[in-house]
Amino acid sequence: MEEQGYEEPTGQAKITLAYNLPCDYVIHTVGPIVRGGRTKKHEELLASCYRSCLEIAEENGVESIAFCCISTGVFMFPNKRAAEIAVETVKKYKEETNSHIKVIFNVFKDEDEAIYHRLLG
Repeated sequence: MEEQGYEEPTGQAKITLAYNLPCDYVIHTVGPIVRGGRTKKHEELLASCYRSCLEIAEENGVESIAFCCISTGVFMFPNKRAAEIAVETVKKYKEETNSHIKVIFNVFKDEDEAIYHRLLG
């Protein structure tokens, strides 16, 4: 951020090389921070995070992408609603673009694993 002279806007994505990580790229996104209650704008920004990541991945020939639980945890987005938005956004993107990108939802908490299992069957 110092080099570019500004913070990344919420809901957008940027791609960088992965260097020593076991992948080709890292896609960065800034999720919304929920303070004082979740709003429609928070939900729109979270959906934009997922869509922007998918778009930039495909623009760069990425065949698979792993998502963490964007904006949950310290950003305070409720886990269940965040997962619903993630799944809805990915499904909609794949339907609208006829994309074949493989999407992995990578979770840390058992609670999140249970939520994604319910949403994805």
